[in-house]
Amino acid sequence: MDKIRILFLSSDPSDAGRLRLGQELREIREKLQLSKQRDMFQLESREAVRPRDITQAIFDVKPQIVHFSGHGMSTGELCFENITGTVQPVAPSALSSLFELVSTHVQCVVLNACHSESQAKAIADHIPCVIGMNQAIGDSAAIAFSVGFYRALGDGRSFEDSYMFGRTEIQLEGISEDLTPVVYAKKVEDSKDSYVVSSATKDSFIYTPITIKQDRSLFLELLKDFPPTGRGARFLQEQDLGSPIHSKDLEHIDHFLNSWADVMHEFLNTELEKKRQNLMIILSDFRWELSMNIWPVGSGDFFSMCLNDFEVREDRFEARDRLHKMVREAFDLYEDLLRCCRIMLGAVDDE
Repeated sequence: MDKIRILFLSSDPSDAGRLRLGQELREIREKLQLSKQRDMFQLESREAVRPRDITQAIFDVKPQIVHFSGHGMSTGELCFENITGTVQPVAPSALSSLFELVSTHVQCVVLNACHSESQAKAIADHIPCVIGMNQAIGDSAAIAFSVGFYRALGDGRSFEDSYMFGRTEIQLEGISEDLTPVVYAKKVEDSKDSYVVSSATKDSFIYTPITIKQDRSLFLELLKDFPPTGRGARFLQEQDLGSPIHSKDLEHIDHFLNSWADVMHEFLNTELEKKRQNLMIILSDFRWELSMNIWPVGSGDFFSMCLNDFEVREDRFEARDRLHKMVREAFDLYEDLLRCCRIMLGAVDDE
């Protein structure tokens, strides 16, 4: 699985006040290394950054997260260094244009610098989640925010959740600057097939590079364990329950039910998880009721409802019709789950 790449950019011009940028970088690296998902992150840093260095650093690292620490001006510019090491301001429009060009892979930008809100607003036109500061922020508060943000990110939290943990960390340090960080976040964009995904979910769930990788990995596992062309799925789609039922088909369904009944097979996206649970419920109910209405025949490789028995009671046909309805519903829920996964997570045929 590809790592989540974080690009830490810092700039501390000689004619500006000294900042503890090295300590902030150490704290971020430590929190990621101590996190339970440490293997998912790759942290790269560039110090004493000049404007010309930004694009090259992004080209080199191809990050999902870009973090800038340094100075900002009350007029909205961020302070980078010029060739002599003194302040060279960069306007919001310039960085906004740059991030528009790299928006295919950058998912989050953190501007841990004073007065960076206007920059955050401009960049948020192109990047899903951008964090800035609405006024001057002290060194201790800036470091505390980074500690809380990356500790939460390492726990698998969303960008917005991690932002809230960053603010809380400032409070825990007894610093009265927790309202200084602000966040601008986009929601998942509507799809032309959005009728299968509720608008409530799109308004409440934001994928991060971590969560989308986890759900995509689970989707791949679903396709492997219960493929659309496999015996289990074909049984749901095609089986005539009045005819002999091959035990192998039932084994595929039973294996899927047993394998996907634990918390390790839950989607992080609440909409997808609800659809998975609905599928598991109807499939489990169908399998239980089917077991109450079939008997082994022949060598044991087949089961039957014995509907060819002329003395069979009418309730046997009623059971068959009821089971047919359940199996059709199970297949519809299965297809709906796959369809929603492709909409929310993207096609995975090439993975």
